[in-house]
Amino acid sequence: MTLRKTRNLAALAVAGMISAAAPAAAQDYKGVTVNILTRPGPVIAQKLVERGEEFTKMTGAEIRVAEVPFAELFQKLLTDWATGTNSIDVGVFASGWAVEMVDGGLLEDLTDYVAKDDKIDADDIAPYFREYNQKIGGKTYLITVDGDFQMLYYRRDILDELGLKPPRDWDEYMKVAGAMHGKDLNGDGEADYGSCIFKKRNAQSYFAIMSMAAGFVQTQGTGQGIFFDPETMKPKVNNEAWAEAFRVYKATGEFGPPNELNHDIGDTRALVQAGRCGLVIDWGDIGPLSIDPAGAAIKDKMGAIVMPGSPRVLDEASGKLVDCNAEICPYAIDGINHSPFAAFGGWAGAINTKADAKVKQAAYDFLSYVNQAAQSNVDVTIGWTGYNPYRNSQLENIDNWVKAGFSEAFAKNYLGAIKDSLNSPNMASDIRIPGAQQYTGVVLDRELARFLAGEITAEQAVANIEEGWEEITEDFGRDSQRTMYELSLGITN
Repeated sequence: MTLRKTRNLAALAVAGMISAAAPAAAQDYKGVTVNILTRPGPVIAQKLVERGEEFTKMTGAEIRVAEVPFAELFQKLLTDWATGTNSIDVGVFASGWAVEMVDGGLLEDLTDYVAKDDKIDADDIAPYFREYNQKIGGKTYLITVDGDFQMLYYRRDILDELGLKPPRDWDEYMKVAGAMHGKDLNGDGEADYGSCIFKKRNAQSYFAIMSMAAGFVQTQGTGQGIFFDPETMKPKVNNEAWAEAFRVYKATGEFGPPNELNHDIGDTRALVQAGRCGLVIDWGDIGPLSIDPAGAAIKDKMGAIVMPGSPRVLDEASGKLVDCNAEICPYAIDGINHSPFAAFGGWAGAINTKADAKVKQAAYDFLSYVNQAAQSNVDVTIGWTGYNPYRNSQLENIDNWVKAGFSEAFAKNYLGAIKDSLNSPNMASDIRIPGAQQYTGVVLDRELARFLAGEITAEQAVANIEEGWEEITEDFGRDSQRTMYELSLGITN
């Protein structure tokens, strides 16, 4: 089932159901049950369970956390809320999916809740996550529990031994990966891998191709975007830039594990923790996972850096790759255009607008409790939670990280790479319009898998994606999609 456009933007501005919300506090919620649906644990779900037990002791509210596979999560939430079943009170999901749900009037407007919440300290939430991750059309519909974008991690000790520097672009990536591939990186006598990128279909692997493409496609700042022409909604995918990103993505497999096409995120992270990966593309989780007991082989041996970029970028008029210069790539560093990609944007909680009023308040108070610095500044330092930094205090103060087991040097390196990404004027936003999951989680994921399997060329893949994206845009309505896409990029004129 697909949720069609049911409201225009003007209607959305006045249609939100705003509850009279009290400050988030230890209220008496005995007899109240909050049903939450998210992805399978321990990542994301398990910490919700644990914080839910704490919240129950404080308030009496029963927090029930149910799980479904990632590939089913969006459709399950959409079906439950759009059909009126309403068995789910809270969804914790990819923030980009919320636009379609808000567009259908399915999510509670949390603006007043936040305004009356004396504990959440919204100003401490990093601006990108506060303004882009939590808000739609200027109103808050989501509460962040995890801040997501991808970075490059590298074995600092191995690069030092080889006299190599972390790669800044994809040519350097391939050279560094090749130099490490086949060497024994963890001292167990077995040959290991220069590059580890999980590539299984229906497993979030498509985020890495978008992270790669961003540096080829976006040069003029966040407002430019990597997916569509904001004036026409014509896809910006059928061109040399995206095709080159596809080829790079596939080429990294030369230095990867033999069964990489079937690796989910857990498979790759297990290899990383075992010390078997020289380079890895992942979210912020690798930092905390390196100090987890299972990551003893890489403790204090990892480094982090902004995603590699490209000295050749898209000329939108011709669809060709051209060399960077000061005009085309105003944010380039040493001639290389970087565009850190907010892959996924982050896991966030949203509340079913049809839930009972007291359930809504209890649900908000719980999401606030999870988000608050007292809880989240600890949770983001624990690798298995899947929670990555999103508060300024988590990035500025290394004390919790050192207390968790980071060395001071790695804490500064890791948090520095995150800040460099977040502070980039050319940071690329994930897709945040109705149909977001269909554009990327279905069409892009499908054609990427076909390309990796050798069924089609890179050029055929991007052409097929363009065709599929055009169909989705027409289905939802080009004019309304354009309006929502412009808003997602911060374009208000």
